[in-house]
Amino acid sequence: MTTVHKSLTARTCDRLRMAVIESRYAPGERLRIEEICRDLQASSGAVREALSRLTAEGLVIAEPQRGFVVAPISRRDLTDLTEVRIDIELRCLHQSILHGDMEWEAAIIAARHRLGSLRNAFLTPGAPEAQTWHQLHAAFHDALAAACPNRWWLRLRQQLYVQSERYRRLSGPADETGRDVHAEHEALAEAVVGRDAARAETLMRDHLTRTTDILLGSRMPFAEDAEARSPA
Repeated sequence: MTTVHKSLTARTCDRLRMAVIESRYAPGERLRIEEICRDLQASSGAVREALSRLTAEGLVIAEPQRGFVVAPISRRDLTDLTEVRIDIELRCLHQSILHGDMEWEAAIIAARHRLGSLRNAFLTPGAPEAQTWHQLHAAFHDALAAACPNRWWLRLRQQLYVQSERYRRLSGPADETGRDVHAEHEALAEAVVGRDAARAETLMRDHLTRTTDILLGSRMPFAEDAEARSPA
């Protein structure tokens, strides 16, 4: 496989992953290779490889003799995912606070400033500012954990972040609680840069749990709810 083909396949995979995360392909939707090729302007080979990779990541399900479908969103999956993610995020955050230097602190402050400049742009799905906010949000959380010396914890953290991102993107428009995400980020950054590990971990736990609670209380199309409505 040539380097060019590898880069095209990787780019197709990244674009398809983002399409799933952003629910441009809805949970439970059947993924037709021909349509994806047109949507992403990619070859069938690149799309098939991307679907295989996303299947391994758990964002897509391969059904024998039926093709591929977007993984459904599930209350049980969200709850389990949040539990594991909190554990890993707190491990990475604690180690980052212990080992971070002045450059790490400066990176957090810069990431917080860039994210804060867009405030609640994420509440307008589809707008260019919303997409930028999501990118800056990921960069902010990455910065908090960046000084953790354990590469495996960071790798697991990234995998869990991707899995959580699809749920989190759904929670913003569903929020009717008046949540101040900007204030949560500000407090979290202050605690981390101030090396207050106990407060930072509490704030991170609350931050992640609040997103899950909002989504669980919303009208999102969870698989369990659809099954309960189906006739026996």
